Amino acid sequence: MLRRIAAFRPPPSRAAAVASVGGANAGYSSKSTSLPQKQKRVRDHAFDGIMEVQKRVRRFLALHALLLYAASPTAPSGAFSAGGSGAVSVSFSRLGALARRQLRLSPLDAGQFMLRHPHAFHLFLHPVHRILHVRLTPRAAAALRLEADAITASRPDAILRLRKLLLLAPPHHRLRLENIHLLRRDLGLPDDFADSVIQSNPALFRLAPDGFVELVPSPDDPPDLTVAAVERSRERHYREHRSPGDGEEDARFAFPTRFPPGFKIGKYFRIAVWKWQRLPYASPYADVSGHDLRSLEAQRRMEKRAVAAVHELLSLTVERRTTLERLALFRDALGVPKKIKEFLLKYQGIFYISTRGNQGKLHTVFLREAYYKGELLDSNEIHDARRKQEELLLMSPEKANLDRMFTSMGRGWDELGGGRRGGAELREKFLGDAGGRKRKIGGHDDDDDDDGADSGEDSGVESLYIE
Repeated sequence: MLRRIAAFRPPPSRAAAVASVGGANAGYSSKSTSLPQKQKRVRDHAFDGIMEVQKRVRRFLALHALLLYAASPTAPSGAFSAGGSGAVSVSFSRLGALARRQLRLSPLDAGQFMLRHPHAFHLFLHPVHRILHVRLTPRAAAALRLEADAITASRPDAILRLRKLLLLAPPHHRLRLENIHLLRRDLGLPDDFADSVIQSNPALFRLAPDGFVELVPSPDDPPDLTVAAVERSRERHYREHRSPGDGEEDARFAFPTRFPPGFKIGKYFRIAVWKWQRLPYASPYADVSGHDLRSLEAQRRMEKRAVAAVHELLSLTVERRTTLERLALFRDALGVPKKIKEFLLKYQGIFYISTRGNQGKLHTVFLREAYYKGELLDSNEIHDARRKQEELLLMSPEKANLDRMFTSMGRGWDELGGGRRGGAELREKFLGDAGGRKRKIGGHDDDDDDDGADSGEDSGVESLYIE
């Protein structure tokens, strides 16, 4: 019977068919004045370029951590953070085995990464053991020491950021220690923050037996501790750009919005954004556990509060970005829906999700208003120190005097290549063939692109680290 009824139904219109096929793009051509629930991600190459550099930084930091572990497996975390890691050297075979086991990185790929970045790593044949060893260059050790010093100097700001993070979890203001541990680098906390920050400040924090970090009220807290960053920027923008005739209602609950290039904004979508900007919402620091959410208007306001909570968490990070996976750890505290990626894509004028890194499995969430043309507007000491590491890894290997380093490796080429055949391929790639022709050192592989960035000065490898 149902089949007979369906046979008499008229065929769907062409617009409806396009909407059903387009799915994610249907919101752009819709005449509804509400924000579409699903939107297609529009790429922003400025943010993706940042993550291309971060791929090298993450691998550099991972190999450095393995180098320290191979040198002293029983040493506590951060034992060499003061810069003494530059004098630590380990055998490449030991480091390659750890890279294969923990990073799923073959020794050949690890060796090629080190050869492509001679300003950061130095490979040499040990004068006593006569096996290939690896260590950091003085410039790389200095860059890591600069970041450690910046983190130590900004510890009062880190304590304030941690207190604000706990305030984002009302009503009890407590979060898991392991979740904060995963976010420690983004917050500018030291690796031993559980002892140096939490346990050292019992008047501010309390570590519960169940593994939660709880906020301890303090009379010394500043009066604007629970004022969100968007409220400050909103007030500052209103005072600087206010003109006669502008209504305060338009700016009272608005968020700074800048859509990515190529994002299609129609008339009805613009009206929907204007309506959403005027929608009131509760502060992300307010306790809304007892609010009635049965009405559609209350649900919309709570959704906007979730946007404000994610905005505030990103504002607490030193580089105004974090991974989507780490952000999902605080989903319950922030009041964010389960489909967090789909939720953030709905507000592409405020956030940007980059999928560059780890073959598309890593998602990084940026706060769009904090960046302009790929540069962080409100810089800080920790960000400036990390930029030194990026500049070091972007230096062209052609700028380093590698002849003596390659010569000092001796038979280490075979060990680096996993055998005579692999060693011969590496020698041809980095030293040249019989005719003197050498492949481009900054060639492409799975994880390194565009190594040929101009740098300017020599790395000091020959003068300091050639035996």
